[in-house]
Amino acid sequence: MSEVIIVKNEAEAGAIYGRAVADLIKAKPNAVLGLATGSSPLAAYQSLARIVKDEHVDVSHVRGFALDEYLGIPLDHPQSYHSTIHRTVVEPLGLNPELVHVPGDSLEGAPLSDGERIAQAGPAYDEAIAAAGGIDVQILGIGTDGHVGFNEPGSSLASGTRVKTLVEQTRIDNARFFDNDINKVPTHCITQGIGTILKARHLVLLAFGSGKAEAVAETIEGGVSAFCPASALQLHPHATIIIDEEAASRLRHKDYYRYVYAHKPQWQTI
Repeated sequence: MSEVIIVKNEAEAGAIYGRAVADLIKAKPNAVLGLATGSSPLAAYQSLARIVKDEHVDVSHVRGFALDEYLGIPLDHPQSYHSTIHRTVVEPLGLNPELVHVPGDSLEGAPLSDGERIAQAGPAYDEAIAAAGGIDVQILGIGTDGHVGFNEPGSSLASGTRVKTLVEQTRIDNARFFDNDINKVPTHCITQGIGTILKARHLVLLAFGSGKAEAVAETIEGGVSAFCPASALQLHPHATIIIDEEAASRLRHKDYYRYVYAHKPQWQTI
């Protein structure tokens, strides 16, 4: 079962992630971080950036691999995940940008019509992660339908990095980043698969707000199903789910999760 931590707010969740990852980097200067975009990880990145600055943590050899990327827009588009990761992670933490990768980097905005090139990008990305030694800590958000990365309901739990079609609801949700115009939102993406994500040594999923409560309950206490892709975390030997009270509101065993975390040995990290 995943470790479940119920916190007061995003700042508390961010502090838990920041402390654990900073300690990892101190112990392993060339740590490999799995990076996610969206609003859920922002407090975590901000906390890590503060610790890196305050404790003079050397991050010059830290490597990063993002979860996903849109297809059909240039890498320098302000809403590409290449740009977003550099804006929210690389620059605040002071990472070496040459060591941080996004699935679409090798495509350089290639059109969907360039099928052969696009088809090769997914396997090449998985090979690059493996060549780096695998991801040490993968941070994840979750969609209201239980998706992680761009693995929508129905995605194979054994899938590798590949091209996916974005469902209409995801495009509607993301239209706020594209002048509220769904026609500007790409129709396709390239995303790490569930199988790729499960290869990371530690998974940390963050979720906040009542809108995520149903997906969180299915992820933690429901059955493992491709129709709630995040439920695959139940199969992982080291998965941590950090949620606020609203996101935890539909969990049947909240008191148990609180008890277990309260009695966790102080020497253990997430």
